[in-house]
Amino acid sequence: MKKILITIAAIGLSTAAFAQAAPVTYATVDTDTSGGVSIAEAQVAWPTLTQEAFDAADTNKDGQLDQAEFDAYVATLPAQ
Repeated sequence: MKKILITIAAIGLSTAAFAQAAPVTYATVDTDTSGGVSIAEAQVAWPTLTQEAFDAADTNKDGQLDQAEFDAYVATLPAQ
């Protein structure tokens, strides 16, 4: 029984690690599929993202990141 529980726990941990390693893409961050990434959506992907950094990435100042703005922001991030 103990071996089964350990195996189940190991599978759960490896699944969680895999989920965290999923690539961050425009489609996965735009969870409401509105065609723009809000700061709330972006902060799910990057919890330390500040309003100031988001505003700097939002070059057209419409309150959301379009695909080009998102790609430009991602290009500034350290490689994972």
